[in-house]
Amino acid sequence: MIVINNPDETQRTIYKIARVVYAETSGTSLRATEALTSMIKNASKKLSRSIMDVISDPEIFDSLNKNSPRHKLLDVNADNRGLQMCVRVAHRMMHGGLPDCCYGATRFHHDDIIPAWAMARGYIADIDGLLFYL
Repeated sequence: MIVINNPDETQRTIYKIARVVYAETSGTSLRATEALTSMIKNASKKLSRSIMDVISDPEIFDSLNKNSPRHKLLDVNADNRGLQMCVRVAHRMMHGGLPDCCYGATRFHHDDIIPAWAMARGYIADIDGLLFYL
């Protein structure tokens, strides 16, 4: 078996973004996928961090924590339709074609939990079960 690595760093970044976004959204909603993907870009700009740093931060993305129920979704098959939607949205974001779909938000959480950091903040958008914050 031969492992083929794509030498195009942008393509690798797109797939990493797509896998994290898929793990957080399950690829069930285009609106949530676009909002979360645009939040990644907002966080990168606002925090002066690379996109790779942002999508690798388990403080931002619970799915990166091994004990998260969403962690197993990171291993989605490449031919999954939801993942392919996330890839297309991540591609648009990386090439400047995705508007800010989350109103400038730089943090989020799912509506079934309230993390400590969110207690003192008011959310600015509720998009298909994701709450977004500045």
